[in-house]
Amino acid sequence: MAEPAPVIVCLTRTGAALAARFAPAMGASVHGRAGRTDGAAGIDTAIDLSFEETTAHLRDLFAAGVPVIGLCAAGILIRAIAPLITDKHREPPVIAVAEDGSAVVPLLGGHRGANRMASHIAAALGVAPAVTTAGDLSLGVALDDPPPGWRLTNPQDAGTVSAALLAGESATLQNPPDFLAPLSAHPNITTTGTGDAVILAVASGETLTYQPTDLVLGVGCARHCPPGELAELVSNTLKKHELSPARVAAIASLDLKADEAAVQDLATALHLPARFFSAAELEAEAPRLATPSEVVFAEVGCHGVAEGAALATAGTDAQLIVPKQKSTNATVAVARAETPLSTLPGRPRGQVSLIGLGPGRGDWRTPEASRLIARADELVGYGFYIDLIGPLARGKPRADFPLGGEEDRCRYALEQAGTGKHVALICSGDAGIYAMGALVYELLDRGDLSDTARRVEVVTAPGITAMQAAAARIGAPLGHDFCAISLSDLLTPRKDIEKRILAAAQGDFVTAFYNPASQRRRALFVQAIDTFRQQRPDGTPVLIARSLGRPDETLTIRNIEEISVDEVDMMTVVIIGSSQSRRVGVGGRDRLFTPRGYAAKHRETAP
Repeated sequence: MAEPAPVIVCLTRTGAALAARFAPAMGASVHGRAGRTDGAAGIDTAIDLSFEETTAHLRDLFAAGVPVIGLCAAGILIRAIAPLITDKHREPPVIAVAEDGSAVVPLLGGHRGANRMASHIAAALGVAPAVTTAGDLSLGVALDDPPPGWRLTNPQDAGTVSAALLAGESATLQNPPDFLAPLSAHPNITTTGTGDAVILAVASGETLTYQPTDLVLGVGCARHCPPGELAELVSNTLKKHELSPARVAAIASLDLKADEAAVQDLATALHLPARFFSAAELEAEAPRLATPSEVVFAEVGCHGVAEGAALATAGTDAQLIVPKQKSTNATVAVARAETPLSTLPGRPRGQVSLIGLGPGRGDWRTPEASRLIARADELVGYGFYIDLIGPLARGKPRADFPLGGEEDRCRYALEQAGTGKHVALICSGDAGIYAMGALVYELLDRGDLSDTARRVEVVTAPGITAMQAAAARIGAPLGHDFCAISLSDLLTPRKDIEKRILAAAQGDFVTAFYNPASQRRRALFVQAIDTFRQQRPDGTPVLIARSLGRPDETLTIRNIEEISVDEVDMMTVVIIGSSQSRRVGVGGRDRLFTPRGYAAKHRETAP
């Protein structure tokens, strides 16, 4: 899954011109305030996206985990994102840059690379970064933020060790790598060149241990191998050969094992990425295998899974330091790369994220949905829905499908994910309610997809569906039992819909009608209303809600006897109250609610 690229946010033409000086070097896109950043002289990089409302735009980016570089006052950034700040270990970098380029200040995300980003920006602008982290300033390095290819095994102790060094304690640094070179010049730190691990020890006894991530676990397993069996085999192998789990960069296997619970659970438990290879790619490693097997070749098309996958991931100069180890249903081998692995070959397990946008407003979209969109390699969906995403969609590859192309878009998303991509399948409302979620699982159940597509991971980010949005706008009409019925007979036989309409009407459910009418399909809505009129008293309130959460939103309350099919279309959801639903005036406006029965309970318990 791709990490989102930084976004430079400009509020003026001056800021837009400055952004052009360092955006290419940062791999960043440039977002500009509409009407204020147009026509800046000397801009080599065009504004990638215009936005209307600064605070909302900054919050959307931050909630999605996008690194934000604001060419504006630090206070603007702070006030915008303050309500969203929760966890310093997960927040994205936020950096304030003065519009004249005189100051670069990392505000948040020091644990996620903000100081490094600020240094790169400052270098491009020819100024010194205003890094305020005490350790970075005095020591020249962030002790808790090693570069890719290295892992700090005890990050919880970084603060204590940093404080000791800042207080003037002496220390020893064993086997320093390049990223800790600034410590070698520190007058109170003595360096030594012995040992494999990098150990920074202060006089008071605390230590930090850094390990190079130069090991790869190649694994294989029988179909439906118990996850605990593979985990135990790996644990015992590492202990037997005195290998630190902190040095493991990845887990690797044959692509046929991408959906094995044992492999996925192992990667999750060890907090490691998993990479997969085709049989042909693993067979290319056959000359380097210690225990090639004709039996394995006959079964999967390569002479070794565990050894081959470990070597393929660790590189052409890697050594197989632990040949294949076996249990009843699993195998493991370990390869060591010549240098720490900062990037990984192979393919990740593909993922389809079913994204519910809600009605389309950014502030009605969950942070989880925003994060998955920001990290997606490709967006797939009905073009109008993708457009509703706004800034997070800009610059991403997208595949637009028309209405009526639902199966095509789901099949495409699964097949693209089968190549190792993270694909976000965009739906309005909730992806599991009258949307693409069920169709994705139906296609997986049919089994007529490619082998790689059938092995992808599917996750769902819930969204606010239309009846929830409508109910929230008008009060609490769903306060008691309710149901939803789609009046589209394109996929459902009309007679089945008619049965459900009658059952809902007779059951006195509050009922939400989705897809109530189109230009050609109108008679069923008329029939549904007639059915409900026979089961509801005159005066039963009905909500007609159109374009929820959008600028042209309308909310209309009618009595059931007043409804006309001319008031509804495919952008409308209709909520018909039960016999108990009521209107109430609140703040000079009509609201709807359906009582749960508390009044009767109160009467029973009253003295």
